Amino acid sequence: MTGPARGDEADRSTAAGTHPARPERPAAASKQPGVSAVTIDDVAHRAEVSVATVSRALRDLPNVAPSTRERVLAAARELHYVADPSAARLASGRSLAVGLVVPMLGAWYYATAFSGAESVLTVAGYDLLPYTTSGPGGRDGFRERLPFRKRVDGLIAVDSPLLSDHLERLVADGLVVVTIGSRTDAASSLEVENAVAARLAVGHLIGLGHRRIGLIGGLDDEPFGFDAPQERHRGYDEALRAADLVRDPALVVPGNFSLDGGAEAMHQLLHLDQPPTAVFAMSDEMAIGAVQVARDAGLRVPEDLSIVGFDDHDVAAYVGLTTVRQDVLRTGERAAALLLEHLGGARLDVVHETIPTRLVVRRSTGPPPRGRSTES
Repeated sequence: MTGPARGDEADRSTAAGTHPARPERPAAASKQPGVSAVTIDDVAHRAEVSVATVSRALRDLPNVAPSTRERVLAAARELHYVADPSAARLASGRSLAVGLVVPMLGAWYYATAFSGAESVLTVAGYDLLPYTTSGPGGRDGFRERLPFRKRVDGLIAVDSPLLSDHLERLVADGLVVVTIGSRTDAASSLEVENAVAARLAVGHLIGLGHRRIGLIGGLDDEPFGFDAPQERHRGYDEALRAADLVRDPALVVPGNFSLDGGAEAMHQLLHLDQPPTAVFAMSDEMAIGAVQVARDAGLRVPEDLSIVGFDDHDVAAYVGLTTVRQDVLRTGERAAALLLEHLGGARLDVVHETIPTRLVVRRSTGPPPRGRSTES
């Protein structure tokens, strides 16, 4: 167990009279909103601690004894103190801002990860600043200007494998970085075992008796170099090989990780001479688009066609979609918490954590139509 922080010891010594007593001052509790703003000095005087300790306690930084932190929080509540972000930035020598780099912010996955990170960082007093790298121009702009270098205390990078060397440069310059979905040895990371998860999804379909299984994936020409589509494709192939099933290239169709893309991919699969009896879509959004097209074509899901997604999107349960669950909101929260641990000095070592996944079976999967289970 660590001892009390030096600041806490000094605060107690002052309160005990070891150092010259503080001059008497009017009670700050009499200040009312709109009359005279309560300052951090008022909170420090009420809690009988230093201003530095108040700042650390209110920002939930380490090296503040629990009893001292509670005393500071109680004083702040009693005085209705609202921190001045500008003053906090000046006092701490930090920007109290964190950057978030994503390929695009509008997609459900990235927006959800952003929300998770923001919920944790806001409570800790940090702003979250997004930067998108969609398209070659966005990536090149990040490389050339290395944004955030002086504007933030830390950076969360989501699915940014092509930026790994530039992230390493930022780490070398002293910026704290945490990555989601891709890994660099210079920074802590959170990753999904995508190949393992894909094998689980396809294995579920094989276990139900399906032998002709389609795959709705990413783009034919992947501009971002994402690891997830490649790993999920690999898991699909491995599951087929393990079951001694022949891989048919005609069953693999790009879906662009969107509702429209999944719908178009399903159209293509249904127009094959031998359509699949089951489909694994690399995202729930593509899977939901595929389900709608199948139903529009008069097919019953799962009696005529089984469909599995990936993510456990917010609407997956409502449409009865069997899927591989990864808790995206929790991943964003964990990335932010890990970043704060590094910023506060509570964690000095680089760590690589695995995001857990599990198969959630709902009503979009079942055995293949009678007489078609042995087709391959």
